[in-house]
Amino acid sequence: MIQVKGLSRHYGGVPVVDHVSFTIGDGEVVGLLGHNGAGKTTIMRMITGFLEPTSGTIRIDDLEIGPATREIQQRIGYLPENCPVWPEMTVVDFLDFSATLHGLPEKDKPKALRETIVRTGLQEKALAPIHTLSRGYRQRVGVAQAILHHPKIVILDEPTNGLDPTQIRQMRSLIAELATEATVIVSTHILQEVQAVCARVLILRAGRLVVDARLDALEADSRLLVTIDRAADDLLKTIPGVKEVHSTGMAQGRHGYILNAEYTVAPLVAKQLAEAKVGLFSLQPEKRDLETVFAEANDVHTSERGLQ
Repeated sequence: MIQVKGLSRHYGGVPVVDHVSFTIGDGEVVGLLGHNGAGKTTIMRMITGFLEPTSGTIRIDDLEIGPATREIQQRIGYLPENCPVWPEMTVVDFLDFSATLHGLPEKDKPKALRETIVRTGLQEKALAPIHTLSRGYRQRVGVAQAILHHPKIVILDEPTNGLDPTQIRQMRSLIAELATEATVIVSTHILQEVQAVCARVLILRAGRLVVDARLDALEADSRLLVTIDRAADDLLKTIPGVKEVHSTGMAQGRHGYILNAEYTVAPLVAKQLAEAKVGLFSLQPEKRDLETVFAEANDVHTSERGLQ
């Protein structure tokens, strides 16, 4: 289990990661989502022990980054955003070198190399010098070095970066396969990648964690959008099945509301408004998805900055 508590990292007094806390259980596939510069890569570097936090703690099972960094690193497979590789080496030589760094016994190397090359689709490029490979194939080499020692935790920073559509599908399949034997953290700024491979999402904005939710819970959360001719907060709150009421303001003499309620409540909302002689312009369900939540997180962050 990964436990991150009060994690911060400052550069020149500026917080790049600001008091982030979360827990990831064994076997979870978690997407770390945010715009470029949100703090995703910095968090990954701190979890993997390559960057020291300004404050906060990171624990992997019963070990803590700092006192037991080296031991923790042996349990982790890490693909950095721009994976450093030796361009003059062949693919198989580089992976053999990586196996040595991971501490694999000599007798286990041949099998590990064969399995990893097949899993990452590098058979045709195994004897090719890395400098001759396309960006997509270099990315595969980076993934291969991260998983060849069968780590308990796999951390992938932008794993589909530079891949074509076919390679992206192959990478998604590989991540799904890895999830059967390891905890996987995938960093990306692409919503579709999180939806395709992850069960849970952590959304970052300007170094802060603003959303921590399972995707199935997000998809199960539905709302009603209501536009009426007057303010009716108190009336809407009394309707059975309506959990919360949020005003979206007034435009062109019409009042908008978001009701936290299942779509099946819509007929009752219409009935209650009609009985109260409230003019109804529109009533429609809105299914919340990752794109909606991401946009909301961005809007909230923008509003908060405007208030500061």
